[in-house]
Amino acid sequence: MIQTFPATSRYSVKNDWLESNLSFSFGEYYDESNIQFGPLRVFNDDTVQAGKGFGIHPHREAEIVSIVLKGQLKHEDSLGNTGILQFGNVQRMTAGTGVLHSEMNASLEEESSFLQLWFKPNQKQLPPSYEDIEYNVDAMKNQLLPIVSSKTINGVAKIHSDVILYLSKLEAGKEIIYQQEQDRKMFVFVIEGELLLNNDVIVGKRDSARITEQPQLTLKSIKETFFLLIDLGGE
Repeated sequence: MIQTFPATSRYSVKNDWLESNLSFSFGEYYDESNIQFGPLRVFNDDTVQAGKGFGIHPHREAEIVSIVLKGQLKHEDSLGNTGILQFGNVQRMTAGTGVLHSEMNASLEEESSFLQLWFKPNQKQLPPSYEDIEYNVDAMKNQLLPIVSSKTINGVAKIHSDVILYLSKLEAGKEIIYQQEQDRKMFVFVIEGELLLNNDVIVGKRDSARITEQPQLTLKSIKETFFLLIDLGGE
């Protein structure tokens, strides 16, 4: 089954420094029918104004991934980690037994856009940890590039949840066929462009699809398309 969710169906939070579009229940938005998809618990599409951001705050028992799409994102945490990320960077943080962190727009001139995802960990009481990686943007062209995985892969962030995250940029008319193992799920999010899934379902800019019971998924670009594919196990 392929269930689509248009960008306009997301819950939006807007104030003078933040625009956040929520794909799952988060903060002030609660829908008991939209809590999670497999281990994917949070998928927020955030735009933060220059010099603003999320000040120091705590988290526990979550695997947190941030993918920068535009501008700069400055990370600091209670483990002593600091870093400034931009397009071509992804960060993974294990909140585990507890960590304090902040995510700020490092620029005083331009806005920052990033995706923040939370996954349920595959075990509790993990020690907090952090890593950020730089991936080869050119390696996304017309193929799936793994950027986060539960498997140990050189140059890929290691996560403590049964998931693999891929980014891809497809030229117009190109397609990818993804083979899926039994009893797993897929989540597709179109960052830019438009995809045709299994020659039947169209997913446009900032739309998403939740996919189950599909051993094979064909992703064809209607026009040049930048998208995220998540292979999900677990619940």
